[in-house]
Amino acid sequence: MRIAQIAPLFEAVPPKLYGGTERVVSNLTEELVAMGHDVTLFASGDSVTAAKLDAPWPRALRLDPDMRDWPATYAIMIEHVRQRAHDFDVLHFHIDYWPNSVFTRQDTPFLTTMHGRLDLAEFAAVYRMFPQVPMISISNNQRKPLLDIGWAATVYHGLPEKLLTPVPVPAEEPYFAFLGRISPEKGIERAIRIANACGVKLKVAAKVDNADRVYYDNDVAPLLSHGNIEFIGEINDAQKPAFLSGARALLVPINWEEPFGLVMIEAMACACPVIAFRRGSVPEVMRDGVSGFVVDTVEEAIAAAGKLDRIDRAGVRRYFEQRFTARRMAQDYVAVYERLIAAAK
Repeated sequence: MRIAQIAPLFEAVPPKLYGGTERVVSNLTEELVAMGHDVTLFASGDSVTAAKLDAPWPRALRLDPDMRDWPATYAIMIEHVRQRAHDFDVLHFHIDYWPNSVFTRQDTPFLTTMHGRLDLAEFAAVYRMFPQVPMISISNNQRKPLLDIGWAATVYHGLPEKLLTPVPVPAEEPYFAFLGRISPEKGIERAIRIANACGVKLKVAAKVDNADRVYYDNDVAPLLSHGNIEFIGEINDAQKPAFLSGARALLVPINWEEPFGLVMIEAMACACPVIAFRRGSVPEVMRDGVSGFVVDTVEEAIAAAGKLDRIDRAGVRRYFEQRFTARRMAQDYVAVYERLIAAAK
């Protein structure tokens, strides 16, 4: 099958550090290549892939100090992909609503995976203009704000089976892990409360976006000065196995409707239990008592921390292998591609 994957341009594929969408696109692209498909990745020029790389822009926008008008780069990419659309059996977009107007006016089947939130009024307005566009949700919960558009399937994210694995780590002071991004919806303040109440160190490996800098400076930084908190900053995939394997648990005390939550399956891949709040995709991704614990309050999270010895860490890894590998994700997408191609014919 000739497949085009169209990635965001803000980060390289795979991202050098933080970048959930780009990491998923990379995992999917590489697995499709391994399965024998002819895959072209449209992404920034600093991306690395076993597929054919077609770069509409030379480097990731977040790392481009000269970038002043990023929508111009997306206009370039949309037109570039349109000119090549006939080269493919299917076009798979990961850039929200950008392709809809142009690609509904051509014949190559296309679909879009929604990687983010859908609960904004302007999103509802633009997506409802194109109810026939096949959309992929990354959890069933993600669909709730927009049930009346062209959902074709739910496909859960996956990781390469051997990308993140449990590793032996030297014995040290017990700690909880917090991984990803510091923002109000990710619940870092709750994580600090949980760790302090349990008397357990909290290691924070997280990115601070410019949009969250004021929140970080005013509300979070003063809390990080506590001796029980260690702020590490962003980490890459090579650093995650040791960071997660050594943790008592990953804390995911989210305060929003998380569409998926890639950090949860990254922890599971490293046999690290997860304590996550019951919001968004969490009840779909987690299996309470097997991959960790699903809780509703800080108090329940503190109580769950006292039950972590009941979790079989080898069972956490098995749960990951059963549900969240990149091969399973790629197979699910191929099934969608085949349906769309057959319908077009």
